[in-house]
Amino acid sequence: MAEKSGISATATIGSGTVIGDHPSIGDRVVIGANCEIGAHVIIHADTTIGDAVRIDDGTVIGKRPMRAANSAVTKDHDLSPAHLGSRCIIGTSTVIYRGCTLGEKVLVADLATVRENVTVGDFTIIGRNVAIENECAIGRYVKLETNVYITAYSTVEDRCFIAPCVATSNDNFVGRTEERFQHFKGIIARRGARIGVNATILPGVEIGADALVAAGALVTKDVPAGKIVAGVPAKVFRDVPEEQLLVNQGWKDD
Repeated sequence: MAEKSGISATATIGSGTVIGDHPSIGDRVVIGANCEIGAHVIIHADTTIGDAVRIDDGTVIGKRPMRAANSAVTKDHDLSPAHLGSRCIIGTSTVIYRGCTLGEKVLVADLATVRENVTVGDFTIIGRNVAIENECAIGRYVKLETNVYITAYSTVEDRCFIAPCVATSNDNFVGRTEERFQHFKGIIARRGARIGVNATILPGVEIGADALVAAGALVTKDVPAGKIVAGVPAKVFRDVPEEQLLVNQGWKDD
């Protein structure tokens, strides 16, 4: 492509890649072939981007985290460059931090934020205005719907579905006492777990494989695999129907 203002001389741009107006592409950035980069996109130094990636207007890739003087979970340390796998789609005004790795064919919708030291597996969908905090692992074929909040130090395994406005937490001390620093722990959603709209999951809770959390539930303790829980606080309601189990969906993971 022709040289364009705002692109570092040390950046590498693949053949067939198109870049919109007013880019800011930093030193040693590598962008693959046949990508579409929108207007006013900022790609910070050392970021790597695979082939056929679409990044929409006003998005920031490879941002360094900010650390408040009294932050409990943001750390001062070196971070690996951000990496976006091939065929990802990144929406408008999304922010993806340095130290974040996205697999292939990941979709991150408009206004989402993916923090440092986060991994996201292939084919996962991160919905509009989702926030994934630092030190999280998100699996393959996961769906995080609009306005989901994934707290720091959480794990969401393959094929999980998390409905809109689900909130998670990692601090049972709610910001008080020094003891809390020893106990930060996010949630764990095991393979195929599903969490309904507006549910709240408290720190350290594990949602078992193929379990289902009903809409509006407050989950205060671990949910057994294959069970449905509902209520405030959530209690076991019944088994997940056999036809809804992952093993009976006929899905392939390739």
